[in-house]
Amino acid sequence: MATWAWILIAVVIVVVAAVFVATQMRQRRTTMLRQRFGPEYDRTIDERDDRRAAEADLRDRQKERDRLDIKPLAEPTRARYEADWREVQERFVDQPSSAVVAADGLVYRVMAERGYPMESFEAQARLISVDHPSVVENYRFAHGVRERVESQQASTEDMRGALLRYRSLFDELLQSDEADRPGDAESLSLDAADRHDRSPRSTQEGAR
Repeated sequence: MATWAWILIAVVIVVVAAVFVATQMRQRRTTMLRQRFGPEYDRTIDERDDRRAAEADLRDRQKERDRLDIKPLAEPTRARYEADWREVQERFVDQPSSAVVAADGLVYRVMAERGYPMESFEAQARLISVDHPSVVENYRFAHGVRERVESQQASTEDMRGALLRYRSLFDELLQSDEADRPGDAESLSLDAADRHDRSPRSTQEGAR
């Protein structure tokens, strides 16, 4: 066989090997992103309608998060915030809209104290999706209800759902760094019972 033929075969082998390695690396990155972001991975794919762009977005979020110094809360601070939350859920019995607004503000303060940038809601959600991918969609839902509360377009059931979803993120934000791992916390199940059929005590238990 002529020398040029052997050279051509060698080039083809190298190209095929390079394509194989590149494919394996892309598959590995995809697997790691799926494991890291969970349901947020699929949501981002659907939103972007372009897997490569969506995965680049998720990697950018990770890089942005890695540049931050997210601090755990001191025990006295954690206890204070837990007491604040109890006041919020007690308020829900008679003032559900006020309680939702207060829950949004409380989650905001906890994030700020831990060190998350607070430029905008979208910026917060992007970073929360890295550390708390299992509940970031809860945060988006709750914040959407919070915005509808201002225009009096949220039902009592919407507001209860928002309070429960705020609580799911609030609980994770209060965890220590050792327990604060993406995907560790289960999504909070939502209570569909009507608020007016509940006593103050049972309403507090449902929002926990």
